[in-house]
Amino acid sequence: MNHQYCLTTTLRRLLRLTSLLALTVAMAACDKTESPRTSDGADLVFLNGRIYTVDNERTWAQSVAIADGRISYVGSDDRANEYVGANTTVIDLNGRMMLPAFQDVHIHPISSGMDAAACNLNELPGLPEYRSAIATYAAANPDVPWILGGGWSMAVFGPGAMPSRSIIDELVPDRPVYLTSADGHTGWANSAALRIAGIDRDTPNPVDGRIDKDPVTGEPIGSLQEGAMSLVTKHIPATTPENREAGLRYAMKMLNAYGITSIQDAIVNREDLETYTSLDSRGELNLRVVAALWWDRERDEEQIPGLLALRKTYTKGRVQPTAVKIMLDGVMENYTAAMLEPYLVPDGTRGIPMIDPESLKDIVTALDAEDFQVHFHAIGDAAIRQALDAIEMALTKNGARGNRHHVSHLQIIDPADIPRFNELDVVANFQPLWAYADKYITELTIPFIGEERSRWMYPIRSVEDAGGMIAFGSDWSVSSANPFLQIETAVTRRDANGGPEEVFIPEERISLETAIAAFTINAAFVNQHEGNTGSIEVGKYADLIVLDQNLFDVAPAAISETHAVLTLLEGEAVHGNLEDY
Repeated sequence: MNHQYCLTTTLRRLLRLTSLLALTVAMAACDKTESPRTSDGADLVFLNGRIYTVDNERTWAQSVAIADGRISYVGSDDRANEYVGANTTVIDLNGRMMLPAFQDVHIHPISSGMDAAACNLNELPGLPEYRSAIATYAAANPDVPWILGGGWSMAVFGPGAMPSRSIIDELVPDRPVYLTSADGHTGWANSAALRIAGIDRDTPNPVDGRIDKDPVTGEPIGSLQEGAMSLVTKHIPATTPENREAGLRYAMKMLNAYGITSIQDAIVNREDLETYTSLDSRGELNLRVVAALWWDRERDEEQIPGLLALRKTYTKGRVQPTAVKIMLDGVMENYTAAMLEPYLVPDGTRGIPMIDPESLKDIVTALDAEDFQVHFHAIGDAAIRQALDAIEMALTKNGARGNRHHVSHLQIIDPADIPRFNELDVVANFQPLWAYADKYITELTIPFIGEERSRWMYPIRSVEDAGGMIAFGSDWSVSSANPFLQIETAVTRRDANGGPEEVFIPEERISLETAIAAFTINAAFVNQHEGNTGSIEVGKYADLIVLDQNLFDVAPAAISETHAVLTLLEGEAVHGNLEDY
């Protein structure tokens, strides 16, 4: 490593220590556990709780006082009464657990909310149920010009995930149908949709995708992988503001019920930003939103001024479009995740790298210089290395700018790259609900990469042990946004819904403390909110949740049974009712 990079690393760590020292001094000024009292008392005081603060010392408390949407006291019941005035609402938690509200740092609320109202195949067990859902939706919506939706499992269709157009043709022969897989990396189209898109046996594959074709006839099967999906989607009628707003409202209600008050939307465009800011301007946005602007890989750095303009226009209230999402590869199940060594398939493919690695270095350096956070999609070990190499180049050229770049998904990390998350101050953004031995792993992945590489699937504990910061996101609607399911899976490496007893790579299990931090203070760090959220400390926003059971008192296999009974955003209930206490 060169001298300039070593100097950059040293400066970066000094800046981080300086920031932490400043926060410590500020907290000490108000004795860390209380702010100056007023004669009117706090607005709200919680007593008799098991309050896990997730502060630096991971301390516990009994009571919290809230004034003007912020925490004014954290400590014992003995002192809490000093914050009770004539107009204070006092709530006895009766020993219930309180946590800082959760934050999901990789999620798709608007599109997923709209999908829930469309032809929704999520969580259906197999093809008979898919057929029934498609037929029922088509019959119930005879005037819809395009039947849209998705959520189908790749595992239902076997290796390569190639569902046939003929299945849909039997059900809906007269209208275009387009349904995305649960992970969003494969499209399933009927013949009418393929005709509208002009896709036939002579249509070439785009550079970033694949049109699956019958090996005998050469005709398109109906499945479209990665960039090939755009051949159809560009013909789909645009969504309306009403559609997008309805989708966001659906998502907000669900997320607040799960105890989530802050997110990072992993892909946004101008229309999405309009949706968020429209609700926010009316005081109806019950989420803090960091928005990741989409990087168009068919364009170059000339798009950066447009991204800067979006950031300037839409940074307001609870909305911050301060990140840029770069898609580096596909997924394992259709052999499009970019790998260092070939897949164990006849053509020996190494996947589909979406962006030239040298160009990526220039792109990330330019975005970093403009103080954008870069949010990478990288599943294969080659894509992950490309992301880390690009960040290293940005640090070398720009110095440490504190932009908190993060890499999401991280299905296979080469062991040599695991220490680099710490060395480069890159956050490892895992989707923990994927870290168990489901059919995606046992039938669609391990047979095609081999046992040796499979050892390094979702190596959460290894990254933590190497000093890297761990944060969690759900990727909803790819998988459930329920943090309790995800926490249980991260702790047990087993199916939280009661599947097989097998523990998947047991050495990668993490502690409950680490899993909670990944959804609270570490996620707040990713969102650059840790000064105001992510832990229960004086001066921070009262973004809090109350649970129906203490996560530390139940067996790990029971964590998924937990519910948030009350969710507060700046001291206001956005799920549950204060009157119930």
